[in-house]
Amino acid sequence: MAKVKLKVELVDYTKNPEHLVAEMARICYADNEKVSRLFSGDIDSADDVRMIKILAQSKHLSPFEHIKYSYVVQGVSRALTHQLVRHRIATFSQRSQRYVRQKDFDYVIPPTIELAGMTNRFIEMMKRAGEDYEELCMGLEKIGLKGEEVNQDARFVLPNACETKIGITMNGRELMDVFFKERLCNRAQWEIRDLTRKMLEITYPTAPNIFSYTGPACYREGKCHQGKKCCGKAEEIKSYFESFKRA
Repeated sequence: MAKVKLKVELVDYTKNPEHLVAEMARICYADNEKVSRLFSGDIDSADDVRMIKILAQSKHLSPFEHIKYSYVVQGVSRALTHQLVRHRIATFSQRSQRYVRQKDFDYVIPPTIELAGMTNRFIEMMKRAGEDYEELCMGLEKIGLKGEEVNQDARFVLPNACETKIGITMNGRELMDVFFKERLCNRAQWEIRDLTRKMLEITYPTAPNIFSYTGPACYREGKCHQGKKCCGKAEEIKSYFESFKRA
């Protein structure tokens, strides 16, 4: 058992995503002659950038659904993935607690636990949970259960801090207009916000003209929609997003 750190890998994504989005959008506006020239390679990147800008500013976002991104995420808690799978326009493949026995499971420690000086107590709790889990496993094996029959019921005692691994695939629109928009907000829970920042950092270079239009409402629209729960840190958030453009 050990504390783990977040690790995110971009394992696959659509080739030439900006050009694909722009060409798909041109189908919407082109006559027969112009359609026949699409995907011929004779349209320069400046035209693609102009088309992406038109799409983003006019909220014509369906062409962004033609591109997709796939990630492998490790070192996150079950508490995080319970939030993550609420994003319905996505595909997830998560390590199973039914088929994979969780003996000596790793775990995520919230920073506030460490700040409160309760790290050792938290580790003791994780150790106790692991011991309880193994006790249940052995008890279920004594009545003749095996493999996933044991795991699927013993896992009921596992904590939300238990580390998991998950594969994520989302299309461009879901990423830029929903996932990044909602989970990069300071109101998002710290762990999923950390994950989202790392996802954006490795995604942005693949299509900067697309993902320059993402971010929470205070950045994209200049107005927070959180009401009394507004964090009041719009300038800090703006500086974070502008750093991508300066890189």
